[in-house]
Amino acid sequence: NHWKHGGIVGVFGYGGGVIGRYCDQPEMFPGVAHFHTVRLNQPAGKYYTTDFLRQLCDIWDLRGSGLTNMHGATGDIVLLGTTTPQLEEIFWEVTHNMDNDLGGSGSNLRTPAACLGESRCEYACYDTQAASYNLTMEYQDELHRPAFPYKFKFKFDGCPNGCVAAMARSDFSVVGTWKDSIKIDQEAVAAYVAGEFKPNAGAHSGKDWGAFDIEAEVINRCPSAAMKWEGGKLAIDRSECVRCMHCINTMPRALHIGDERGASILCGAKAPILDGAQMSSLVVPFVEAKGDFDEIKEVVENIWDWWMEEGKNRERLGETMRRLSLQKLLEVV
Repeated sequence: NHWKHGGIVGVFGYGGGVIGRYCDQPEMFPGVAHFHTVRLNQPAGKYYTTDFLRQLCDIWDLRGSGLTNMHGATGDIVLLGTTTPQLEEIFWEVTHNMDNDLGGSGSNLRTPAACLGESRCEYACYDTQAASYNLTMEYQDELHRPAFPYKFKFKFDGCPNGCVAAMARSDFSVVGTWKDSIKIDQEAVAAYVAGEFKPNAGAHSGKDWGAFDIEAEVINRCPSAAMKWEGGKLAIDRSECVRCMHCINTMPRALHIGDERGASILCGAKAPILDGAQMSSLVVPFVEAKGDFDEIKEVVENIWDWWMEEGKNRERLGETMRRLSLQKLLEVV
């Protein structure tokens, strides 16, 4: 037994959000003859109230299989298994009673996803939740009505640690960064070297790796060799620093991100479907990422215009970039 993916199934006025699945042998498996998947737009940062989750479970126990996936690869709330007559009922209850909307599916903008950002993380260089919400509301038409050559994903990482893996998994990655130098507390650096503070905030406690060695664990692991440890002082060459976060993660009480914060825009990542996995490429080194995020939207819309003109059917942005060259995309941006 296997599933037929697709079919003309959905809710009125929307071209995505529901994935139709039908069993090829309904006589043998009548209980799952229809087993459609519904995707719901997750809140930015995935913050839920218990009341919201209870309502969701009650709806799905009544109108679906009771199976959920929290969350799908794009970040959606995924409700697995319902029948065609229930779709409009589910849509009404979710939108009117819970003030929530469907997510994306098919050749459209997929539901934007963001890390916790400034709500909990000291390393967030911009408000990822605000960016995710703002672009979700701005591009409702692109999210619900497929018009692209293939799927298009936004992901918002607050810093280069990449807790939503934007650089590996999204067509349009917005990754927090900073322009000025990493802030250094030399006294705290000395305390790490003396063994007074545990490296990595104690994440490796219990491992018999010996005393902390700043040369081996920090200086020699800098990917651009931008650090020096001389005369009991740590120095970082700002012009060579690639902001990988390794030194900050290792000595969080001694080092901190700079104050001139914003985001970098990278494009073209995807999972290995047709031609293998692809990481994103840097397109815009720095944008302010404030207010209504107009700088980001301008880049997005220029890229969409080019991709919809040049992209082939079922060709991700990264594949179009590889076929026509990164230079062509940069000319558009």
